[in-house]
Amino acid sequence: MAYRHLVRPRYGEIDMQQVVFNAHYLAYCDDAADLWFRAIDADLEGGGWDVMVKKVVVTWSGAARLHDELAIDLTVPRWGDTSFDVRFVGTVADAPIFEADITYVAVRTGTTKTRRVPDSFRAAAS
Repeated sequence: MAYRHLVRPRYGEIDMQQVVFNAHYLAYCDDAADLWFRAIDADLEGGGWDVMVKKVVVTWSGAARLHDELAIDLTVPRWGDTSFDVRFVGTVADAPIFEADITYVAVRTGTTKTRRVPDSFRAAAS
């Protein structure tokens, strides 16, 4: 199941070059993933599991600007036993802006102890 998240960059997210400052893209990805994961599993933390970020790779090919409609599409290209990757593809009016690959590790809620990604989540996000 793919997911789309829309963002409209605000004035405070724009840098001196009049584009979205790079660090904000990871905040956008975090918001998108959080909303997608909760749409799949509304009891994410209460169900005994949560996720932690292990690795992030971001590549920019363009820039979003103030009030653009930045569309971020999310998919899961890799599943492991206790981890999975989410690919984020950001576009403005179909023009490529960025791609990010984030590796998440499933952990027991409130800890850093890894656990298996729940099968129900895996099935819903595939």
